[in-house]
Amino acid sequence: MPLSDLDSRAARGEDKVSTVKLHAVQYVIALIVLILMTGLWRLQVLGASNYRVLAEANRVRKVPILAPRGKIFDREGRLLVDNYSSVAAYLLREQMQNPETDLPMISVGLNIPIEQLQYTLRKYKLAPKYQPIPLKQDITPDEQAFIEAHRNELPELETIEEQRRLYPRDGFASHLIGYVGEVSEQMLNQERYALYSPGDVVGKSGVEQSYDALLRGVDGSRDVIVNSHGRELGRLGEELAKPGQDIRLTIDLDLQMAAEKALEGKNGAIVAMDPHTGEILAMVSRPNFDPNQFAVRLTRNYWNQLLTDPEHPLLNKAIQAQLAPGSTFKIIMSVAGLEEGTAQDLKVNCTGGADFYGHFFKCDARHGGVNIYNAIPLSCDIFYYTLAQKLGIDTIAKYATELGLSQRTGIDLPEEASGTMPSTKWKMKNFHDKWYAGETISVGIGQGAVAATPIQMARALSGVASGGALVRPHVLSMDQIPESMRQAYVEAFPGSGEKKVSMRAENWQIISDAMAETMNTGTASLAHLDGVDFAGKTGTAQVMSHDALARSGGGKKTQPNAWFVGMVPRRNPDIVVAALIENGEWGKYSAKLAAQVITAFIDKQRKKDNNLRVAEVKPKPTEETPAKPEQKPEQAPSAAVPEKPRSISGAGN
Repeated sequence: MPLSDLDSRAARGEDKVSTVKLHAVQYVIALIVLILMTGLWRLQVLGASNYRVLAEANRVRKVPILAPRGKIFDREGRLLVDNYSSVAAYLLREQMQNPETDLPMISVGLNIPIEQLQYTLRKYKLAPKYQPIPLKQDITPDEQAFIEAHRNELPELETIEEQRRLYPRDGFASHLIGYVGEVSEQMLNQERYALYSPGDVVGKSGVEQSYDALLRGVDGSRDVIVNSHGRELGRLGEELAKPGQDIRLTIDLDLQMAAEKALEGKNGAIVAMDPHTGEILAMVSRPNFDPNQFAVRLTRNYWNQLLTDPEHPLLNKAIQAQLAPGSTFKIIMSVAGLEEGTAQDLKVNCTGGADFYGHFFKCDARHGGVNIYNAIPLSCDIFYYTLAQKLGIDTIAKYATELGLSQRTGIDLPEEASGTMPSTKWKMKNFHDKWYAGETISVGIGQGAVAATPIQMARALSGVASGGALVRPHVLSMDQIPESMRQAYVEAFPGSGEKKVSMRAENWQIISDAMAETMNTGTASLAHLDGVDFAGKTGTAQVMSHDALARSGGGKKTQPNAWFVGMVPRRNPDIVVAALIENGEWGKYSAKLAAQVITAFIDKQRKKDNNLRVAEVKPKPTEETPAKPEQKPEQAPSAAVPEKPRSISGAGN
């Protein structure tokens, strides 16, 4: 084509197509640049704070600082429960890259079955991923060394220092103190544990459970700088943990030791209480368990051993054993008979047994003439069979209920049992049947459907001996609970609490005098204490009928339960003790156990009296050594001068 033709076509604008393409490319490039700039702006400006947090997370790790639980002391400030330093292994899921490869190595290094590791991961599946998962408490130095040596391969493993519970040895006061453990899934569903997280350690029984909110404390945390392998490079700061509150119990260590020793080798319970205040001075249940086994990681074997033990070592028999109280119930029968005006003139001739409603009921001996004044020391069944027949079941139930049976006492320990007091209404409600008069006879001696706990019987006795004043038992000194929380704790442990039962003075004095005679010439004379105004009542409660006993062929488990409730002094007592030996045969044996606790109490009171006398002696000035006004005579330090105790009638010095 001639050159002139090309020039002419260019002149006509035929190259405009190329210009449009050029402009289009320019617009596309501009759009791409705009998109990139917009994205960059979003990253640099709008998302700056978010990515800054993510970046910090890659190099800063928040390590929890676990708060130590408060220590537990006895009433005189002697340590019962302490803590010890420990190291635990935790798993940081954010750092775990390959679970299939890492878990077998962790299993070998920490001596944890791989099935257990897999279960733990499933258990915490729904928990926030940043939350450390506890793998093993109280790890050994070898296991710590394993974690340190494998920081590069296993950056998800972390060690955390914490305080673990240290309980007394040999299960001392185990039911009273309780134990701690990891919060369960069932507990997390309860409103009380709404603020807890999986892996938290909580009280699971006894004082540990009742006062967990005081003992627990508040966890802190520490921010540490780590590299890509999780190795700590430095620290940015920390929020210190707030330790839990130390608490002081009403328990007297000396009396607790005496009660523990008395019940050693037996199954049952002993509880000692101050009837003026409701303070529990000692509480023992046998068989017991070792709470230290729960403080780290409970083994399946030990747990199965506790669950399958026929003697129920996890049961606090002082507040949960619901058993027929036997002849200790005759105290309540005496109250009912005297208050109703029936027992004052009642006289029976005990020949070893009698017929009631066509059935023959035995007595343990031939007592001859019996009245209200010697019925308690002799523990004559015939007298109380007759009294029960005259009173009727509903009158008996009325007084028993007023004195706290068939209802919780309100003691500040978990899962207190309420017991049973039968009546016509009770039987119709539970068995849809009427009450037969013949059933009342056995109730008169604390058998039949009657069931009570040792703490109920101790409280009922103290109420009778104090003229009808019943108190709420408690194991924590009330000044340890913040004022704002006291009402909540009272409501958390429902029961009959403090109350006043109407009782004529001459009636409860007759009963307390008769109980004092029980310790001199009656059924508990083996537990008599010279010079001590000791009053009490034995109880021998059958665990099966005479016919069933004859068919059983005998054996330890067929022996009656042995009960005793006693007090010092006989009126307005300073201490009341209830003792139960399961299958202990006779109540006089339980009386001897209670006497050991009473002896420890008396010895301690006498020692305090002697110390007070020494502290109060002031040397008189003489002419040779005149006293200087500015100087004081020597005396014991104020901390060593105990508060003057209440008098103990007849206790001597």
